[in-house]
Amino acid sequence: MSIVKINDDTNYIPFDKYGMVIDGILWRNISYDDMTNHGSYILKFEKDIKSIPHIHEGYEEFLILEGEIRDSNGDIYKKGDFVTYGPNTHHSVIALKSTKILVFMRGFNRIV
Repeated sequence: MSIVKINDDTNYIPFDKYGMVIDGILWRNISYDDMTNHGSYILKFEKDIKSIPHIHEGYEEFLILEGEIRDSNGDIYKKGDFVTYGPNTHHSVIALKSTKILVFMRGFNRIV
């Protein structure tokens, strides 16, 4: 068993899951496995930072822990919102505030 304290801001590293580092996004692994792309991690976005547009081959779900993001479809997600993207969906997000997200991955993503 391991315990991750959500408010512990140590052990974050630059997010590089698309083959490049995305400035302004950090992540902290909880149970994520690079080989299967399954597991969970925490993402931290600085304000006004955008994710790379991508397509989901499996499910991606996340819980907004802090902050606020806007999805490429115009929806705004705030603290406490739980979002599910199914296979073959695509999107990107922009952080409207500094934002922390708990992500649950079940499959690979491809850059659009």
